[in-house]
Amino acid sequence: MKNLKLKSARAALDMSQQQLAEKVGVSRQTISAIEKGDYNPTINLCISICKVLNKTLDDLFWYF
Repeated sequence: MKNLKLKSARAALDMSQQQLAEKVGVSRQTISAIEKGDYNPTINLCISICKVLNKTLDDLFWYF
């Protein structure tokens, strides 16, 4: 499942995948794979992404 919430939150801050990747310590390809739904990140990576984007886990990674 694509993570459009992550992509939207990143875009709202005018942040590239590369910039987000550098801030959380992963490759740009990892961020791309998370957004495409091809990679299931660890909880620690999810938390790091949330902190950088100023969002909660529910905001970015909770699906109904």
